[in-house]
Amino acid sequence: AIAAPVLPHWRQSSYAGDAIITAVGLHQGLWMSCAAQSTGQVQCRLHESLLSLDVHIQTTRALMVISLLLGFFGVVVSVVGMKCTKVGESDPVTKGRVAVAGGVFFILSGLCTLTAVSMYAARVTQEFFRDNGVPKNAKYEFGSALFIGWGAASLSVLGGALLCCSCSAKERRAQPYYRQSQPSTAREYV
Repeated sequence: AIAAPVLPHWRQSSYAGDAIITAVGLHQGLWMSCAAQSTGQVQCRLHESLLSLDVHIQTTRALMVISLLLGFFGVVVSVVGMKCTKVGESDPVTKGRVAVAGGVFFILSGLCTLTAVSMYAARVTQEFFRDNGVPKNAKYEFGSALFIGWGAASLSVLGGALLCCSCSAKERRAQPYYRQSQPSTAREYV
């Protein structure tokens, strides 16, 4: 999840259409725009003003920062809630509740990442298929950071769900579980 917002490959120049120009490949991200030339030279430029950016980029930036903060809090809370750590309470019921809270943080982090990446991808798709006279090879398509973001969101939601399920319902209700003794089937010899 940290790699996705940092990479400048949220959208890249399209190679669709009849006249393919491959001398320069353009990449745009949340924080900078880059041009990669066929010689291997890459030149990047930071977005100069926050207020001059499109609303969808500002929203995506905010959601990704919130996602990273929620993920950080999820890690801290989950470490405290693990049964194998000696941090905090030693009561297994309290530890279980803290672990569930960490799982909720991870799920919220994944949902923020999923929302940000999907919203940005929808905007790229909308601009690609808009018929405004721009040739297809001058338009943008999905970059690799979108796929990294979708993968990070999926893993974060899955990890959070598994963490929430790690605390059994009996531990959450704080009812002790007693196992009934089974009658012995072996014969006792005197």
